[in-house]
Amino acid sequence: MTGQRSDARRNYSRILAVAEAEVARHGAAASLEQVARTAGVGSATVRRHFPTRQALLEAVFQERIQALCERADQLSRADDSRAALLGWLHDLVRYAVSARGLADVLTYEPPTDVPAAEPAEPADAQAQHSCGAVLESAATPLLRRALRDEAVRPGVTFHDLLTLAVGIALATEHHAEPAVQADRLFTLTVEGLSPSPRPLPRP
Repeated sequence: MTGQRSDARRNYSRILAVAEAEVARHGAAASLEQVARTAGVGSATVRRHFPTRQALLEAVFQERIQALCERADQLSRADDSRAALLGWLHDLVRYAVSARGLADVLTYEPPTDVPAAEPAEPADAQAQHSCGAVLESAATPLLRRALRDEAVRPGVTFHDLLTLAVGIALATEHHAEPAVQADRLFTLTVEGLSPSPRPLPRP
């Protein structure tokens, strides 16, 4: 029995290592069959450890998601709530641009679209551990503080922020210099199109 558990752990580690390489090459469209062949296991073994493509991708990006959560915790102690929130959001954009497939993962199960000041409805166990939900839990305190300080527009939700980050990452992934273009779009998003605050033109 112990040997079977050791074999299962080795298979899991090997599958995950191969999946990380495949996702780096092909993004979220990486073939699960190719992962199985390269790892030297059957497709059934891959699906036993990772029942869905989403589950495999969540595992591939676990360390990056954890790093973003730790970053949110660090920034929660910053004095400027607006700078803290925007700094974290910029990190998210950069991660999503540099890690092929991460933006796609974050579109699978969008987080709740409720104001940060309101409690979200309880989610099932799987949804609670999705990448989107984990990031929402980590970054919502930053958003709540910025809202409290009136540093961002009232009614902004974490879903709004995630949609912006994912949209920028997906829109720039095939650009010659995706990171440069993503930074430019992020700046436009934060500062607006006008060189100085002006009322929007009437239609």
